[in-house]
Amino acid sequence: MDAIHHTAALVRKLESIATLTAEEKAALLRLPLRLKTVAARQDIVREGDTSSECCLLVEGFACRYSLTAEGKRQILSFHISGDILDLQTLHLETMDHSLATLVPSILAFIQPDDLRTLMLSYPRLGDLLWRDTLIDAAVFRQWMVGLGRRNAYGRIAHVLCELLVRLRAVELVEDHAFTLPVTQAELGDAFGLSTVHVNRVLQDLRGDGLITLHGGSLKVLNWQGLKKAGEFDPTYLHLVKKEAL
Repeated sequence: MDAIHHTAALVRKLESIATLTAEEKAALLRLPLRLKTVAARQDIVREGDTSSECCLLVEGFACRYSLTAEGKRQILSFHISGDILDLQTLHLETMDHSLATLVPSILAFIQPDDLRTLMLSYPRLGDLLWRDTLIDAAVFRQWMVGLGRRNAYGRIAHVLCELLVRLRAVELVEDHAFTLPVTQAELGDAFGLSTVHVNRVLQDLRGDGLITLHGGSLKVLNWQGLKKAGEFDPTYLHLVKKEAL
């Protein structure tokens, strides 16, 4: 697989939130990359590190997280193919959280100067990367609402809806089914729940006929019901193609 193949993941992601011209796509595909394959559940960069490169998730699944002084982990977001995990590196020198893979993943590292040159040459691409960062912030806000005001059933239903819509936007969903490589412990770390509580909620979602979950593959059986359970409105994802599930 060549560099163009790997940068195509970024093109798919940006096309989900805006329309790209042929010239803009070509410029993205020309971005110089340093590729690296990383095993599952490995840190990409840690809180306190000084990062000198921006990281594109080409294939795989990743998360942002922070640790308390006692070593308890709070997962802050999940990330999929096409996401640039640390655009803040362009402006903030020190990482204030950590990034980790959840499955074996292909990462592409981009020099900040190459991104700056791209944005100077194609200002609208700079606007789109800023838009992508703002959408990340919108996701964080929704997760905060979930943690503060939704019960466990609603929190998990909401994130399953979010993942389905995000993965579908980059063509990684087939017939309402997608790979969910997240353990129950990791869902617990995302939503402040015990593994036992997460297991109970997943059983309830299955029992209510909303989902099936087998071997890391999740299928949504009742989309409208799952949306209602999670109070899910995809507006905050600001996708070009509106939901049609």
